[in-house]
Amino acid sequence: MSTIMVTGASRGIGAELTGILTARGDRVLALVRDPAGLPEGAEAIVADLADPARLASALPAVGHLDALVHCAGISDPGPVDGIGVELWQRELNVNLVAPAELTRILLPALRSARGQVVFVNSGAGLSTGPLWAAYGASKAGLKSLADALRAEETGVVRVSTVYPGNTDTDMQRQLRAELQADYDPSRATSAATVAATIAQVLDMPADAMVVDLRMVPPNPIPHPTRMPGR
Repeated sequence: MSTIMVTGASRGIGAELTGILTARGDRVLALVRDPAGLPEGAEAIVADLADPARLASALPAVGHLDALVHCAGISDPGPVDGIGVELWQRELNVNLVAPAELTRILLPALRSARGQVVFVNSGAGLSTGPLWAAYGASKAGLKSLADALRAEETGVVRVSTVYPGNTDTDMQRQLRAELQADYDPSRATSAATVAATIAQVLDMPADAMVVDLRMVPPNPIPHPTRMPGR
């Protein structure tokens, strides 16, 4: 049995992954804002990633951690001329600063286990376009965090990044609705498929490591590029 912490474990990819891990007997420490909807068998840790400075006080003592999976994330689309400081700070806190702080706090436990860190990024972490400046910047920063951590922890902690494309989650549906954009879930990858792939990354034998893994649906839905009314 492995001990694995998953952020964003009550929704989307995080919930699907938590279900897979608990069903096979792993101990899952599920970091969530609200434990409602958390898959049965997971141990809830209630914390708000929008406030990274409080993470240390919210975490229980963890002496041995086989893996940390960063699934949580937010996206607030908007043009550069419409994104204020508050939105920039929230997006960067949840998508970048909190993963960095959580990783820092848990590195001793990960080193003890010779464990793994998996960052669930996005195609926007590799390239982005109109309306996604804040989200893309936070995810590009997350890629840099993963790359630096991998170099620093060579031979001790394995570090992987998974880049899903369009994924059928509540967040994706909500974004499309806000942007008044067409949405066809059959042209998106399911959250279950992404979660199963992350589980495979976690299951890599100790003599191998996935560095970057990009996933896209075969017939992806174009990203919205305009705000309603503009």
